[in-house]
Amino acid sequence: MGFFKGFIQVFRRELCRIREFPVYMTLSLILPVISFAYFAILLADGIPRNIPIAVLDLDGTPLSRQLTRMIDATATCDVAYQLTDMDEGEKMMREGRIDAIVRIPARFEADIFSNHQTDVVAYLNGLNISANGLMNRDIQTAVTTFSSGVQIQMLEKKGLSPLQAYSQMMPVAFDRHILFNPYTNYAYYLLPSFLPMMLMIFSLLTTVFAIGTELKYGTAGEWFARAGGSSWAALLGKLMPYTLIMILLSLGMNTMMYKYLGVPLNGSPLLLVIAGILFVLAYESIGVLMISVFSNLRLSLSIGGGYSVLAFTFSGLTFPMIAMDGFVRIFCYIFPFTFYTEIFIDQAMRGAPVHYSLPYLGYLSLFILLPLLCLPRLKKISTNELYWRRM
Repeated sequence: MGFFKGFIQVFRRELCRIREFPVYMTLSLILPVISFAYFAILLADGIPRNIPIAVLDLDGTPLSRQLTRMIDATATCDVAYQLTDMDEGEKMMREGRIDAIVRIPARFEADIFSNHQTDVVAYLNGLNISANGLMNRDIQTAVTTFSSGVQIQMLEKKGLSPLQAYSQMMPVAFDRHILFNPYTNYAYYLLPSFLPMMLMIFSLLTTVFAIGTELKYGTAGEWFARAGGSSWAALLGKLMPYTLIMILLSLGMNTMMYKYLGVPLNGSPLLLVIAGILFVLAYESIGVLMISVFSNLRLSLSIGGGYSVLAFTFSGLTFPMIAMDGFVRIFCYIFPFTFYTEIFIDQAMRGAPVHYSLPYLGYLSLFILLPLLCLPRLKKISTNELYWRRM
């Protein structure tokens, strides 16, 4: 039997298995689509807004109330509670009802009018780094803006023009330009991370499950018999339906992110499509390697799940690779997700020239060669009953 005939027979057999056993379609299509929709809805706003905070206003004057209104007007902070003492605020913070306390001191207005320095203190929940950073920025901006306005008004009362008052109040102006994600929109970098992560997990686990069930239920011999004993025909015929599904999911994922969810696309769409295809093939290849080495469905699924989850941690998105220890940085390169992330950052966010991303495409392609190392082992465990019907 030739390769092509064996491939077609295995391919048809796998389509019948997908039709007969809904779990295959659930794992390869339904769950990925649900996960895509979940993260798209979760991060639709892009920026956390209206985080509840409390204000302890010990002054109770028009100026202190104006500062409270300015803090409440920021995008991040929602002044949900007015406290009577710090003990009440501490209790609410421990209960998780608020994420920040702003304390406005007594004699706040009097100290300002008498030209004495006064302190506004903010207590922030540092457990949530993202919310902490945004609240700190907005509260600090509100207080700085309020302070600047008061100083300008006092200087104008001394006879200075508004321009002179502003120049004297701020002799050095700092002009900041945030590149690539100026609005600090979390959807811009989390969606292109979480959605490929879901694609990665289901590509790997579907591959392990599709091959592993042949071993678990003792049908691996029939599988290879349909392929005429050809390892390549057996492997490619079995994985082809899932590969096509995953590639379509990759295309749909990119369309949803860049066309409908507003994620920037400043580089080459074609390169991102190619990267998505190589990304799917890379994780399918890793799945083939795992089930071939361990020849145990349960163990391979467990190791595959752990390996997939670690990929996001070592991708360099939340903690930059340049700040990692040397050994840890090397460890990052055993995950195809790392290289896919680099391609996304270069093409979608930075708009880098195509040749900057070509090496990462090459690294992704290397993972596709993994089945070459384990194909003899896969044939051995699939044609030897000693490896069948394990958990």
